[in-house]
Amino acid sequence: MNSSLKLTVMSDVRSANPPPVPAIEVLSAEKIYSNGTRALLPVNLTINQGEFVTLLGPSGCGKSTLLKMVAGLTESSDGKLLLWRRDSREKAQVPLSFVFQEATLMPWSDVQNNVRLPLDLAGVPRAEANTRVSEALELVGLSKFAKVLPRELSGGMQMRVSIARGLVTRPKLLLMDEPFGALDEITRNKLDSDLLRLWREQGLTVVFVTHSIHEAVFLSQRVIMMAARPGRVVEDIAITEPFPRNEDFRVTPAFSRYAKQLQDSLLQASQSGME
Repeated sequence: MNSSLKLTVMSDVRSANPPPVPAIEVLSAEKIYSNGTRALLPVNLTINQGEFVTLLGPSGCGKSTLLKMVAGLTESSDGKLLLWRRDSREKAQVPLSFVFQEATLMPWSDVQNNVRLPLDLAGVPRAEANTRVSEALELVGLSKFAKVLPRELSGGMQMRVSIARGLVTRPKLLLMDEPFGALDEITRNKLDSDLLRLWREQGLTVVFVTHSIHEAVFLSQRVIMMAARPGRVVEDIAITEPFPRNEDFRVTPAFSRYAKQLQDSLLQASQSGME
């Protein structure tokens, strides 16, 4: 093979396997509150575009604090947080959505108005906003409930509305702070499957906080284990099982092995407090 042909082949290989694009870069970011409480030691973490990454750890380890720092809802005390290589405080540069632990719906407004809220606040014309609301409700399977009030919906359906409200802005980054923790297991498992479908269909980057080992195994490509007192990252665990993952995955030997690995890591993280 002559040198020019070798160069062409190498170029083709590089173009077929482009390097990953960092979506989130946490660079020695820490959080110390005004009363002196250190919530997070300096954290270094990179999450690439299109990844589904879960933050797991004992209560009080700073999972939600780290997520809110990424979202720009909480300022870091030191270090940097970058979204697509730009400071996370430049909120206009990357469309992101944050789904909280509670659905946080306006009880006096119907589903359509709840989902349209971020578009109304952004000044999106009503016709375009309504089209995007219809698309978001279709994605979460609630098209028939656009005119229903939140009190007429189950807890699982209310969380679907919250997710639709997150999707209506067409985000690149979806941050989720234990959104299914209060739901029964059957509903939670169903929403986990729906979330994976949306992640793949929409090409989202997702960072998901949970206390559930089984949920972390089912959803994640990577699990970031955190330890408390003060919060810090102690392990980055890859879940290499292929997608799509259906309910049968939950009863496979591979699922059990990953669950045991996370359980052991979580136990160690729970016992490794520094203060």
